[in-house]
Amino acid sequence: MKSIVHFGNEELKKDFEILKNSKVEDKQLYKWIDRAITDLEENSFCGTQVPKKLIPKVYIDKYGIDNLWKYDLPKGWRMLYSVSSNEVQIISIILEWLDHKEYERRFNY
Repeated sequence: MKSIVHFGNEELKKDFEILKNSKVEDKQLYKWIDRAITDLEENSFCGTQVPKKLIPKVYIDKYGIDNLWKYDLPKGWRMLYSVSSNEVQIISIILEWLDHKEYERRFNY
């Protein structure tokens, strides 16, 4: 299902734009996230759904979400997003991207 992609907040959107003009590693991350955004625009459910009982409380408290999806980026990076809708369209909301170590910490693995 096609969707419109938004960032969870303006600060996250700014962080994404900063990656574009940063050092080489960050530019690569920008390209991976940009590709993920394109994929989400085509199919909002292209990631892996995180079981409700495993959704970190920080996302529920900060964004009021009731679903969480994980999109695997290259080199162990993960992008986390939630899917919402209104009467007309589906919206994919990017919440965060993290490297593998941070991801494990976030999910208490």
